Amino acid sequence: MPARINPSILSADFVNMQRDLERIAGADLVHVDVMDNHFVPNLTFGPQMVERVQATSPVPLDVHLMIDDPDRWAPRYAEIGCFSVTFHAEAAGAPLTLARTLRKLGARAGVALSPKTDVGAYLELLPEFDQVLVMTVEPGFGGQKFLPHVLSKLTRLREAAERQGVEVWLEVDGGVNEQTIVQAAEAGADTFVAGSSVFGADDAGAAIEALRAAAAPHVH
Repeated sequence: MPARINPSILSADFVNMQRDLERIAGADLVHVDVMDNHFVPNLTFGPQMVERVQATSPVPLDVHLMIDDPDRWAPRYAEIGCFSVTFHAEAAGAPLTLARTLRKLGARAGVALSPKTDVGAYLELLPEFDQVLVMTVEPGFGGQKFLPHVLSKLTRLREAAERQGVEVWLEVDGGVNEQTIVQAAEAGADTFVAGSSVFGADDAGAAIEALRAAAAPHVH
């Protein structure tokens, strides 16, 4: 199974966004963190900015909504044409209804779990989602240190998916580099968000390939 690498534009140069998008043309998806300064203490992009990124990106968008009331706002990102729309379990009022709405609008539906959120309630709901994003840092800021204690969630999710015969992408976000990506892949992840380890490299394309090569032998 391939290892998907989704660079996070939270680590890109916002003034030279199109240039930085072109630097990651070899990625699988581009990860777009939408933050509202309510659900997390940071503020980034809204629908208009994401729509412009969508129009100029050489690869599809993997949108991660760290916002309050995703039940109301998430469908807008599917309507824009984003490939994948992930909302936080902690913020959604009706996560299953929202996931079904996103799918009807043509997007892959993802649910994100913060480090303190118990994965147990979602193990039998995997058929409702196309992707589960396990946060390996506290949501809100880039450049944080990887939290290895979260990896047990990935193992439980992978075991549940295999037991149920469900094809679901298991994504990790936070502190991903050539060392931690191996740990995450061994635990069950197949999709990896990387920010500073890609955009901080002189050759972003080579950094993507190095991450993919490091993870691939360990992806289930």
